[in-house]
Amino acid sequence: MIRLLQPWWLLTLLPVLTLAAFYVWRQRHRRAYAMRFTNVELLRTLAPKGLGWRRHVPAVALLLCLLALTTATARPAIDTREPLERATVMLAIDVSLSMHSDDVPPNRLAAAQEAAKQFVGELPETYNLGLVSFAKSANVLVPPTKDRAAVVAAIDGLVLAEATATGEAVFTCLEAIRSVPADGAAGIPPARIVLLSDGFRTAGRSVEEAAAAAQAANVPVSTIAFGTDTGQVDIGGQVQRVPVDRLALADLAETTEGYFYEAASVTELKQVYQDMGSSIGFRTEPREITQWYAAAALLLALAAAGASLLWTSRIL
Repeated sequence: MIRLLQPWWLLTLLPVLTLAAFYVWRQRHRRAYAMRFTNVELLRTLAPKGLGWRRHVPAVALLLCLLALTTATARPAIDTREPLERATVMLAIDVSLSMHSDDVPPNRLAAAQEAAKQFVGELPETYNLGLVSFAKSANVLVPPTKDRAAVVAAIDGLVLAEATATGEAVFTCLEAIRSVPADGAAGIPPARIVLLSDGFRTAGRSVEEAAAAAQAANVPVSTIAFGTDTGQVDIGGQVQRVPVDRLALADLAETTEGYFYEAASVTELKQVYQDMGSSIGFRTEPREITQWYAAAALLLALAAAGASLLWTSRIL
C-alpha cells in the first residue's frame, strides 16, 4: 500500500490540474471555432489531413509527467515488514555494600563486573540485552537494546549502595522485558534474567514473590553467587561478616527453571542463552519510492518530446 510521507506537497498538483483544465477548455474552444467554417467539404480539400488524436499525445504525456513529479515531492512510500529479533537477556547486578568484600579478588563487585562484561562479549549480537543494578531498590540502567557498548559502559560505572533488594531486581527485570516491542509477535519475548549477587535480601519484596512472578511469566532466572562464607566488609568503621546466601539464590533459580552457579565463567554462562531460541516479530518501516515517480516523470517527458518531434517537428 502506497502512502505519502509529506502529503501537503500535493498542493503542487493545483497548478497542474489548472493547466490540464485549460488545455481541455482550449481544445473545446478550437473545435467550436473550427465549426464556424460551414463548407466542410471545401475545408477538407484546402487543409491537409490533421493529426487527429495524435496531437493530444505530447500534451497528455507532459501533464502526466508533471503529475508524477508533483507526487514525488510528497515522498511516496510503501510499508515493508522488517524482521526483528526479540530474544532478551536482562543482567541484574548486586551493588550492595557487601559486594565490596575482597574474599573474591580484587573484590566481589569487580569480579561480578568482569564476569558480566565477558558474558556481554559472548552473547549473540541479535539478542537484546539490558542492565539492572540493585541495592535498596532496583533501577534499569540500560533498557533492552542491541547496543553492547552502552551496557559495558553502565557495568563499569556501577556504584555501591546500602541494602539488598533481590526480589525487586527480578520484578524490575520483568518490567523491562515487557517493554520490548511486540512488532507483530505474540506475548512477551523469550527472555532470561541473569542475577549476580552475594548477600541476603534486606529490602523490597521477597525472593519467593519474585520467583513466582518470573515463573508465571515463563522467564527463567539464572543466579550467580559471588563470595565465600568467610567474607567480611568494613561498614561505617565496623567489620561485618557477609556470607553468601546460596540457598535463596539456588531456590530462585530452581523455581524458575534457571541455573545456579557459585563461580561464574563464560563457558557456564553460555548455558543461560543456549536454550533461549528467538522470537521473530516484524517492524513496519516505510520505504520511499520517490525515485520510481521521478523515473516515470522522465520517461513521460521523453515520450512527450519524442511524439511532438515525430508528428510536428517541434519539441512541444
